[in-house]
Amino acid sequence: MPLNKNALIRYQTLDKCFSNPGRRYSITDLLNECNNALFEHNPISEGIKLRQIYDDIAFMESAKGWSIALLRETDGRKKYYRYEALNFSINNSPLNEMEKERINSAFTILSRFKGTPQFSWVEEVITKLETSFGFKNNEREIISFDSNQYLKGIEYLGVLFNAIFYKKVLEIEYQSFKSNKSIISVIHPYYLKQYNNRWYLLGKSSKFETLSVRSLDRIISIKEAKENYIENLEINFDEYFEDIIGITKPKGGIPILIELHFTSTQAPYILTKPLHGSQKIKKNNEFGLTITIEVIPNYELKSLLLSFGKEVNVISPDFIIDELITDSYQYKKIPLTLNEDEERDFWSKNDSTEFIDWDKGEKVLFPKLKPSTKTISLRLPEFILEELKLLANKRDVPYQSLIKMFLKDRLNQELGKT
Repeated sequence: MPLNKNALIRYQTLDKCFSNPGRRYSITDLLNECNNALFEHNPISEGIKLRQIYDDIAFMESAKGWSIALLRETDGRKKYYRYEALNFSINNSPLNEMEKERINSAFTILSRFKGTPQFSWVEEVITKLETSFGFKNNEREIISFDSNQYLKGIEYLGVLFNAIFYKKVLEIEYQSFKSNKSIISVIHPYYLKQYNNRWYLLGKSSKFETLSVRSLDRIISIKEAKENYIENLEINFDEYFEDIIGITKPKGGIPILIELHFTSTQAPYILTKPLHGSQKIKKNNEFGLTITIEVIPNYELKSLLLSFGKEVNVISPDFIIDELITDSYQYKKIPLTLNEDEERDFWSKNDSTEFIDWDKGEKVLFPKLKPSTKTISLRLPEFILEELKLLANKRDVPYQSLIKMFLKDRLNQELGKT
């Protein structure tokens, strides 16, 4: 018999009735008590029928249940139910077979973490379970998780878990992939999340209003900071990730409707493993699958869509299409072994937009950059040369520099006319 929440409510209700010395309960009374308890838990519950009460009693009397000793007292046409020992309760009895099976299953899953450095405490828990309940670990492995115990930064997982649990402030040295230098920041840790086989820490930094995200594989060191812990009173992490794919939540971002078309080859995978909880099917036929998702656009969304390659086509909105085209474009590599003449010839024959994303270009200054020079022979009348030297002396500059200044000014004038 599946042990769901409604079943537990019924068993607990029957247990209270059977152990109540001040009242006798007929089968109809037991049905009413169980339905009242179910309605109290869920007002829209449809309740149960009399057959279910008989099944529940039979289960409680079985070895799979609690092997209860139930007394049935007949009074006229009615039959009343109570425990033979009124001090008995299923809450005080040893584990039944079903409970043992469920704990043993959980024990098997827990054992999969055995031996990993960040879950060294599992060894102690497993030993206690074996001693207390007589469980023996299944020597034959029947389940495994997609994990990488050699992932960089995974050794910090236990430290961060304890810091969140015990509300400790941390000083974290961190180096982003985009930076050549590490930074040290004080973080009030709130939550750990795994995405795409990487672990991330989310917490509050005193330097930023928004939530700070730290990838564990970019953490260099962690130590406890001597600051008062700031409680998380604003963010419900059960809801925080509902509108996004992955980890990153852009400030001020709002969910938008995105329409996607997948090829017929990719369609079954998208149907069985939806991209997001908001996924809705718009069209599904021999030409492929068209769906919509409503999410806040972020880096992880673009990465996910790019990973499908030609198997996906973004129908709308247009700005998502433009961003994906830009991110997916493969620029040609610029040859690095060219001399000055070869490079000049190279750029005269090639379009720079095929090699450089000019949209990401930035203005820069080269204060020490000097133009290339070339020596020439120039014959001038002596009187012109003498007058140039007199002007240069008045301006306190070499006459050669003055000649270059005059040539440059005249060249600018001539170019300006055209």
